[in-house]
Amino acid sequence: MLPLRYKIIGVTAIRISIITVCYNAGATIERCIQSVVNQQYPNLEYIVIDGGSTDGTLSIISPSRGYITRLISEPDGGIYQAINKGIGLATGDVIGILNADDYFAADDILKQVSNAFVTQHCDVVYGDIDFVNANHHITRRWRSGRYHHGAFNWGWMPPHPSFYVLKKLYDNYGLYSGDYGTAADYELMLRFIHSHRPNVYYLPLVMVCMQTGGASNGNLKKRIAAWKNDYQAMKAHGIAWPALVLIIKPLRKLKQYLS
Repeated sequence: MLPLRYKIIGVTAIRISIITVCYNAGATIERCIQSVVNQQYPNLEYIVIDGGSTDGTLSIISPSRGYITRLISEPDGGIYQAINKGIGLATGDVIGILNADDYFAADDILKQVSNAFVTQHCDVVYGDIDFVNANHHITRRWRSGRYHHGAFNWGWMPPHPSFYVLKKLYDNYGLYSGDYGTAADYELMLRFIHSHRPNVYYLPLVMVCMQTGGASNGNLKKRIAAWKNDYQAMKAHGIAWPALVLIIKPLRKLKQYLS
């Protein structure tokens, strides 16, 4: 049973921990933080993990320091190690990740997430995202649809920026693994949803705008490395036809671009 603390418009609000990790994110971090501040969610813990930026990121963060519960700036081993550090500090009932290049698509996203956890009695909530370019123009729309068990066998996965889970899932099933490179988020969602079968709820809502680009994209060499990491994750969690899913998974993205 979740510890329920506050009331917002007749619905109890759970404590949510948002983790933002950043490194030399001076171009986007202010927009990210402002989208968190704009939520005006009454029971929010905001944790920012900086990897020791040298481009002025910390000076940009400074005016918003009063809205940040914990701020750590020190070298780390990369994005997933930084996220794990944030999870270790989190005290919320629910944890979500908002990377420095991303921002909430509306000012009531956390309220909607909280309501979903309370009313649907679920362990995981996920939704939709839009990919945007540097000018905020939408380049791709990721509409997840409802989950049914076995969907990962057909190349389905939820967008990681919309992925919110009870903290107890991290406690019970582990953190992001360093064994899967840029597929660490995919592997964790496979582990949580496909392997352990928690109660999952789809929130049909654009939750996050995600700026295009990323560690697993950009050139063919990175893409091949990402496919290898995906394959290892699939093998580890019993995906029925991993080689076939490697083909199906990118084909699903065509619909996102066409929409």
